[in-house]
Amino acid sequence: MTEVNRAKRALNVLIVDDEKNILTTLKMCLEGMGHRVTAVSSAHAAQEAIRFHSFDLAFLDLRLAEGSGLDLLPKLISACANMAVVMITAYGTIDAAVQAVKSGATEFLTKPFTPAQIRSVVDKITTQRQLERQLANLSEQLAEAIPEVELLTQSAQMQSVLEIISRVAASDVSVLLRGESGTGKGVLARLLHSHSARKDHPFVMVNCPTLSEDLLASELFGHARGAFTGAVRDQPGRVESAQGGTLFLDEVSEIAPSLQAKLLRFLQEKQFERVGENTTRRADVRVITATNRNLEQEVNAGRFREDLLFRLNVVEVILPPLRERVEDILPLARHFLSFFARATKRPQMELSAAAETMLQSYPWPGNIRELRNAIERATILWPARVIEPAAFPDRISTHPSGPVLGGPFTIEEIEREHIQRVVARCKTQEEAASILGIDSSTLWRKRRR
Repeated sequence: MTEVNRAKRALNVLIVDDEKNILTTLKMCLEGMGHRVTAVSSAHAAQEAIRFHSFDLAFLDLRLAEGSGLDLLPKLISACANMAVVMITAYGTIDAAVQAVKSGATEFLTKPFTPAQIRSVVDKITTQRQLERQLANLSEQLAEAIPEVELLTQSAQMQSVLEIISRVAASDVSVLLRGESGTGKGVLARLLHSHSARKDHPFVMVNCPTLSEDLLASELFGHARGAFTGAVRDQPGRVESAQGGTLFLDEVSEIAPSLQAKLLRFLQEKQFERVGENTTRRADVRVITATNRNLEQEVNAGRFREDLLFRLNVVEVILPPLRERVEDILPLARHFLSFFARATKRPQMELSAAAETMLQSYPWPGNIRELRNAIERATILWPARVIEPAAFPDRISTHPSGPVLGGPFTIEEIEREHIQRVVARCKTQEEAASILGIDSSTLWRKRRR
């Protein structure tokens, strides 16, 4: 069984047809397939339904007693941007089918139809949408090219974090991830999503600090054509794109107070309006947020709504900085090294003992992100298979570390540290040997100990 077939899920389906027999037949068939069905007999009732519910699929009759299904079609698509629409009619013509597809219909089904035909159409649409979501997620992952490190930890603190994640993943509660920049909040958000019941639906991320207030409002909730200069067409936002899945708001503290009120309303009611229109829309989305700021201080300073903080902070997860997870530094470094060696098509590389000591001694203010970038740089620039401290930026390679004179260290430890530091500052081994007053072969032997 393929991944796509395993991922079949119950859909929210709207049926619009003024023939009672068709309504009954379609409803029974679709419910028998495990889908949730709303059946109405008029365009007015359909518009009322989409005001309060979000649908994945609609079966729409071409000819209704009150008018044409083609007139209703764009209204349905506008209200539910990700909804597929199957036009149904007893008057099937090529012209009608072409017109329906041009207006946004996904499929065209001619009456009378059999349950097998209904099932075939639904399966086709479901598979297509799932493939689209998978492609979008894959494209995003490839663009970021981030090695997966979420479970790579020996830290007791991180093990506790992962236990919390595993417990709350199955629920829909809001989760607030706190931690310094680069600690892996985005990775944990993805982990939460991948272990939830929403895993087969989109994971959509919004990096809040990168957008102005107006642009962020449009990015989150979408906009109507003409809402602002350059808005040449209706555009759904990230909330609609995340339908059924997870919306991750990174650095949520950067959201302007006016937009915080709209976000709070969405969290409470699952309702929103696109910028520049009055139509109220709904979306079924789980929200995960992250911040590197003290939100309580932001509340006291009047920059963040207290009621929004309470709503976001149902479950709080605090990620420790890398300097408090020293036991994870080398496993992460080796993982990154292996990843980037494969990415750059280099032979398997390794860290020298001096480089490992240096990495463990450095405080990593940029956390896992800084370590990742440092290893990537070293992989690209260092010519040898064994990476030495000199492969790293000066802020890392020259940071005080290891034994110091007068401390509780052996002569051998002091000598090893001195050799490592000299080698780190020299361009060649011959230069380092000259400074140390030994020949190159002796230096090589001492470094291998």
